[in-house]
Amino acid sequence: MTLTKRVIPCLDVAAGRVVKGVRFVDIKDAGDPAEVARCYNEEGADEITFLDITASSDRRDIMIDLVTRVASEVFIPMTVGGGVRNVDDIRNLHRAGADKIAINTAAVANPEFVKQAVSKVGSQCVVVAIDAKCCSDEPRWEVYTHGGRTPSGIDALQWAQQMAQAGAGEILLTSMDRDGTKLGFDLELTRRISECVDIPVIASGGVGELKHLVEGVQEGKADAVLAASIFHFREYSIAQAKHYMQEHGVAVRITH
Repeated sequence: MTLTKRVIPCLDVAAGRVVKGVRFVDIKDAGDPAEVARCYNEEGADEITFLDITASSDRRDIMIDLVTRVASEVFIPMTVGGGVRNVDDIRNLHRAGADKIAINTAAVANPEFVKQAVSKVGSQCVVVAIDAKCCSDEPRWEVYTHGGRTPSGIDALQWAQQMAQAGAGEILLTSMDRDGTKLGFDLELTRRISECVDIPVIASGGVGELKHLVEGVQEGKADAVLAASIFHFREYSIAQAKHYMQEHGVAVRITH
């Protein structure tokens, strides 16, 4: 049986609004989170991802109220990240309706945190988000934290392997170099990470046209593809994306 590939719209949230930037800066407003999420739910998205992009850098708490509001509107799996610092945050998000919790900054600060999280809620609920930036001609990619603001000095491939061994259920991999550029995924980064771990990898950063989604799966070997601006600004619908992928040999779940 062929496993279907997932199409996941990503809602970056700042100050209670959906926003979209280019290479993690130049932020534009893209709507109310609950309304945007409800639209994607109706369109047939496989999952939805919410990332509070300034929670860690601003040292704010996680967005429980927003998660509760969205969970009442949306009936597909929801991943939430941003400002998750401890097991209580994970429990609270879980209670509010999040199906999976994405951890980045806190995992880098304390790699044992991922093991603790897995022991409390299970691997299937723990996503390690990796924001990676190319840092040499070799190429090599470095992990960044605090919403892409802080270099960690950690090699992204080694970190992905370490997090998989720690029990993470999947990896949300964002190319900072491609984020918002519409140039397509960093396929070499995506493929290298996908090949070095035995857990699902979600490709993120750079989708500008539908062929990029196909490339992420076929060349990048990703298990899921995540996009933001092409969906937020109505360049394409989720249904259009899935039909295009299916026509180009990618197994997807079609609902419309």
